[in-house]
Amino acid sequence: MAVEQVQAGVECGIEVGRGDARYEALRRGFNQRFIATPDYVSVVSSTSEVVTAVNKYLASHRSDEDLHRRLTVRSGGHCYENFVCGNDVGVIVDLGQLDRAYLDQEMGAYCVESGANNWHVTTHLYAPFGVALPGGSCYSVAAGGHVAGGGYGLLSRQHGLTVDYLYAVEVVVVRDGQHAEVVIARRDSPEPELRELWWAHTGGGGGNFGVVTRYWFKGLPEPPSQVLLHAVAWPWEELLERPERLKSLVRNYGLFFEYENTTRLPASLRGDYSDMFTLLKLNQRANGKIGLITQLDATRPDSVERLNAFLDWITQDLGVEPTPLDRRMGEHAPMCGLVVPTRLPWLTATQTLNGSGDNQCGKYKSAYMRRGFTEAQLDAIYDHLSTEDYDNPQALLQVDSYGGAINLPDSGATAVYQRSSVLKLQYQTYWSWDQDANHDGVTDYLDAEIDPAIAAPHLRWIREFYRDVYQDTGGVPILAPTGTPAGGQPEPEPVTDGCYINYPDTDLDDPEWNRSGESSHRLYYGDNYARLQAVKEHWDPRNVFRHAQSVQPYTR
Repeated sequence: MAVEQVQAGVECGIEVGRGDARYEALRRGFNQRFIATPDYVSVVSSTSEVVTAVNKYLASHRSDEDLHRRLTVRSGGHCYENFVCGNDVGVIVDLGQLDRAYLDQEMGAYCVESGANNWHVTTHLYAPFGVALPGGSCYSVAAGGHVAGGGYGLLSRQHGLTVDYLYAVEVVVVRDGQHAEVVIARRDSPEPELRELWWAHTGGGGGNFGVVTRYWFKGLPEPPSQVLLHAVAWPWEELLERPERLKSLVRNYGLFFEYENTTRLPASLRGDYSDMFTLLKLNQRANGKIGLITQLDATRPDSVERLNAFLDWITQDLGVEPTPLDRRMGEHAPMCGLVVPTRLPWLTATQTLNGSGDNQCGKYKSAYMRRGFTEAQLDAIYDHLSTEDYDNPQALLQVDSYGGAINLPDSGATAVYQRSSVLKLQYQTYWSWDQDANHDGVTDYLDAEIDPAIAAPHLRWIREFYRDVYQDTGGVPILAPTGTPAGGQPEPEPVTDGCYINYPDTDLDDPEWNRSGESSHRLYYGDNYARLQAVKEHWDPRNVFRHAQSVQPYTR
């Protein structure tokens, strides 16, 4: 088996401990809800330094000792839950210095190191080679977790997911429970255990099997030389006058992608729309507007015509004139100049859409949709977005278009199980500490620690919103059944198809909020979970790499 042994002490990264000026910054990620108190942060710049860091952590625990203070891994720091920066973290391995993206001539593939963020990867693959990963638009998300969870972006409907191009992965694993080793697992590795480890990283999620240090990709697509960008918004004031207006927009938006490439759409909309990616921003009424961002391939001569036909169809019952998108909506800044479709080079457009928002506290939830929204779901969406009981301009439901090339592979071809969805939803709410609860003259995380009321209204709104949208399926977006129950007819198939591991949500394991009987592992991984467990059992039987929703070995 292709394994490289690296002894501890050969190379050592930089350890940042308490009292170091860098400690406050390095013990937290993007989401300010979660701030760890590790013994130290190990800042590494090579694979051998990762091995040394992991071995040092393991050496501080006997082989039969519980690893109660977790070792966690950070690439970009955008984890939505406390998987990296939790209260039980002893050591954080920071991969931010492993940030190259280049053509590896020996491997015959493009190499992306785990600490490289989306914008760095974009510029370093496109400028010299003219290719791109079909990955996310948030510039500061790094490859480490993004790819492992099956990352997607504005090119995905046309070219698939990032993991559809993954050829190999370099992982620091702890197969014997006590010693770290470097493994390179390829799609075509002769050893089945290595092929399975490769497969597990095509959507199995970060922090499950080891420390990913490098990815290699083959056959990457060439993005269009130019794209159309368009951004519009509709005022909440006019939507509140007639609730059916908002529901009609969301209904038609969902039906467009459900009906895509079928005769259920008018003839003018039956062309190829796989190059179009859309983000519908359903902001809470306090924002003042909802918005829509659209990107299409501008090298096609019919791009403007197709954009207008799409907009006309989804707004056919709206009766509200569009306005500029002139305020922040989630991670995206105002885009007033895009109210008229704008032709831009693809790289320029990608930079235009780059955003990650402010460093605040946040809570997130997700859902895949196999069809458009039910009427009950539309009612719940309107009720929670329009309520006067919650007042937050930074709270929204973002509905991304999905499908197209994403749905070409089978559900077991990669660890990404959801290969029949047409929409992908992200529920979001953001807030700052705002209150000086401890009366020290400033606001910071210490105020939130002593005053749960700071976060309470935000958490309550998003939890109740999500629960009510999926009221008919136990408060969560369950997966379609895989077979017919013995002795009976199958239940009607739900319009949903589970959740996205890169938008983790620990509420899925709380019976107060999940009454469906489906675990978070089922919602994330569907029928692929047992296979992921087998990979975990082989490569991390001691469960060194773990978090609240990590893949569990069979023995656990």
